[in-house]
Amino acid sequence: MTFALLKEGKTPPDHRAVLSPTSMTNAQERFPKARFIVESSSVRVFPDVAYEKAEFEVLQDVSAADVMLGVKEVRIEDLIPNKKYFFFSHTIKKQPYNRALLKAVLDKNIELYDHEVITNKRGLRLIGFGRYAGLVGAYNGFRAYGLKHKLYDLPPASTLTDVDALHGQLAKIELPALKIALTGTGKVATGAAEILNTMGIKKVSVTEYLTKIFKQAVYVQLGIKDYTRKKDGSAASNAEFFKDPSGYESNFMRFAEVTQLFIAGHFYGDGAPYLFTREDAKAENFKIEVVADISCDVDGPVASTLRASTIADPFYGYDAKTETEVAMDAEGAITVMAVDNLPCELPKDASEGFGEMFIEHVMPAFFDKDKDGILQRARMTQNGKLTKRFSYLQDYVDGKE
Repeated sequence: MTFALLKEGKTPPDHRAVLSPTSMTNAQERFPKARFIVESSSVRVFPDVAYEKAEFEVLQDVSAADVMLGVKEVRIEDLIPNKKYFFFSHTIKKQPYNRALLKAVLDKNIELYDHEVITNKRGLRLIGFGRYAGLVGAYNGFRAYGLKHKLYDLPPASTLTDVDALHGQLAKIELPALKIALTGTGKVATGAAEILNTMGIKKVSVTEYLTKIFKQAVYVQLGIKDYTRKKDGSAASNAEFFKDPSGYESNFMRFAEVTQLFIAGHFYGDGAPYLFTREDAKAENFKIEVVADISCDVDGPVASTLRASTIADPFYGYDAKTETEVAMDAEGAITVMAVDNLPCELPKDASEGFGEMFIEHVMPAFFDKDKDGILQRARMTQNGKLTKRFSYLQDYVDGKE
């Protein structure tokens, strides 16, 4: 079976790769029946010559491969019929801008496997760039805080070489006695917490955070039961929330009243309550000054996130009174960081980490008859049709919704 590493064709260019030269070498050693080829790319963080030195063939045309490995959406004109493709399709939430892509996948009889739905039997995601989104998002949050208050000036993460360089820059700054709230308990939040812990910021309990005054910077990490509550006053359940969050309401404002920096790393599902609304942000006791919205659900649970920002221009301001975008350092504004492709700022580390997960969790399924159902669960299309698990997308494909 031949696997092709695709060049990324989206604009702006994405420098990441599913497999680094080292990861590809490891995969070749572990799966000797596999063959790997590389589509030539001038934007990939690992140059063509690095794969050639690792003794992999670099080609302009990889159409002979059986399985195509990409990161972001493949351009419709680049899709090769009757192949297996892995990439983030951004269609499972019925994103309007990718309807044509999913339709083309079906029309070309392509088997699409979305990285986002590669899960274990319990439904937990096995691979992704979440940790790196959390690392860079938290770094950017501190960068925004320093710029807003003119305390220090951190360089953009995209100008740094790796995660160690992020930590090195943050080690140079001094923080005032601020309170930092981090939402989420998954890979994104874990990455953000890694930044906070490496900086030596003290983690405190919810009760301490809400009731005590500290002389140094502290943070609290909030799960679903902390920032939401049942509308009927009964006991909350994470499993119930993920299945049907309609019976829950926000309990976040108690944190907004004492927080200066909010790092949003939570998962937001359909029907889940907003953390804070535009009306909430107008309250006199609303104290959040900087929002690092790693989750970046536009016009969603974090009211100040009016739009996604970019790596080149990551910050903007939100005027709660007028509900409009203003300069990031405008008086009284909430400074917002809402970059939606944060791992792109550390393409080398992010790619290497992703490749390790792909080899560990996905590659074996091609050679053990998919005994754990990895491919079956992630397969969105087959024989020109949506698979049963993704049949809910049919009206979306047909343009009916």
